[in-house]
Amino acid sequence: MAATSRLLRHAWLLVLVIGVALFVLDERTMVATRNPNFVPSAILLGSAVVPFTFVTFIKGRRLPYAVSGGLLASAAFFGGVLGTIVAGTLEFDVEQRLGALPMIGVAVIEEGAKLLVPLVLLLVLRHRFGPADGLLLGVACGAGFAALETMGYGFVTLLESHGSVVSTVDVLMLRGLMSPAGHMAWTGITAAALYAVPGAVHHGRAVGRFVLAYIVAVALHTAWDSLGGVVAYVVLAVLSLGLLTYIAHRIAEGEAHVNERGRPNDHIRSHA
Repeated sequence: MAATSRLLRHAWLLVLVIGVALFVLDERTMVATRNPNFVPSAILLGSAVVPFTFVTFIKGRRLPYAVSGGLLASAAFFGGVLGTIVAGTLEFDVEQRLGALPMIGVAVIEEGAKLLVPLVLLLVLRHRFGPADGLLLGVACGAGFAALETMGYGFVTLLESHGSVVSTVDVLMLRGLMSPAGHMAWTGITAAALYAVPGAVHHGRAVGRFVLAYIVAVALHTAWDSLGGVVAYVVLAVLSLGLLTYIAHRIAEGEAHVNERGRPNDHIRSHA
């Protein structure tokens, strides 16, 4: 049991090493053979390795998860696909009607779009999941969204640079490395607050905390898109990941407190 737990906690290292090795192998083969057929797989790997390494890292933390691996993978896929479709459509419609779309509008739309799949799962399986599951599912949906968005930026860079592999790889690496502190952290924060609502004693306060979490995520997202420079990104990354870590610790502390007092509603969960 202890060995399995250690393996799960460090599985993210295996995902990272294998993912990076496959990306480098694919990219070097593409350059050596000058075969454009390798472009899609290189963009896919470059966009997805870091996001899904971070999902594996979060999954390996000692939190009370009830989400299965299959459901987690499905949430990442559908959360990313539906999130980008809904966000892209709404952003286009608003820009057409208003003539422009401010950065805060982009943040409001995208942070809402990424919550669609977590919200549906909560409504369908509300008695099975808690805040830890919300955090994990939020990170997974953010990962899917970030990976697909990075793929788009990578493809556009490839076209605009007239096939420059260096420029494309730079975009993939930069956006990939930043993704855990961006979409993944923000959606993890809001989804954790959302999943805390059904089991809360004071629903009004729980809803208020969710609204506050959403506002914070929108503010961080807006600042990320509006500000430039390494210092600004580092500060925002520390804030985003710091908040996600704080929430994870609060969830772990809450679980430990429940275990000490016993679980009066366990029989309800077992029949849900």
